[in-house]
Amino acid sequence: MTSPQKPQNLHDKYHAHVYFEQSSLAEATALSETITKKFGLHVGRVHQKPVGPHTKWSFQILFFREDFEALIPWLDNARGELSVLVHADTGDDLIDHTTYAYWLGKEVPLNLEGF
Repeated sequence: MTSPQKPQNLHDKYHAHVYFEQSSLAEATALSETITKKFGLHVGRVHQKPVGPHTKWSFQILFFREDFEALIPWLDNARGELSVLVHADTGDDLIDHTTYAYWLGKEVPLNLEGF
């Protein structure tokens, strides 16, 4: 994994993965609901288990270049202590989760073996 970078609006499509655990489940659930209401973006299910390359519980936000400037600063402020992976959605999962991976908060290890 590359060193953590702050998100940059360089791509057309993005995913953000908000990481949490049992103790922060209520906070994460409330955040996912607020994002849906405030931004009208597609927010995936709140997963209470690791899914895919994500080694912690998470939920996903799908968004585009035009959503970036409003969402990312707001999310950085609203996330509290939760870590967020923001990555491009170019169709190359390995590059998206490494080269085009940006972080809000602490970097969370990913399991890239499936790529």
